[in-house]
Amino acid sequence: MGKHYILDANVVIDYVGDKLPQSAALAMDNLLNDELTTSIVVKIEVLGFDGDPEEMQKLNDFLGLATTFYVDDAIADKTIALRKTYKKLKLGDALIAATALVHGFTVLTRNTKDFRSITGLVCVNPHEL
Repeated sequence: MGKHYILDANVVIDYVGDKLPQSAALAMDNLLNDELTTSIVVKIEVLGFDGDPEEMQKLNDFLGLATTFYVDDAIADKTIALRKTYKKLKLGDALIAATALVHGFTVLTRNTKDFRSITGLVCVNPHEL
């Protein structure tokens, strides 16, 4: 298997909501056939709002298929270091980035600008696949 990916909240919403271009959706299908990985912060971000019940159920079902990484000491320590180094980095983004760095994942996100300054972190915009 090649790269390992972790999904950002916006990618989960776009993928489940059929908001990706067809070529990107097909590429995501191939990536997700290998593995579906996310962070607990993504689950909180995606499911933590009051949306259309049918859409929320689809999102919940999709996330139920994912391997979810929780915050352990290694991720917490990396998150702390990232927040100290990158002062404008939001907590959620720092947790996702830390999870990716600790476990060697590439981040799939529409908002690559939120992550691009982080040394050693690789991000891919699924809209550009």
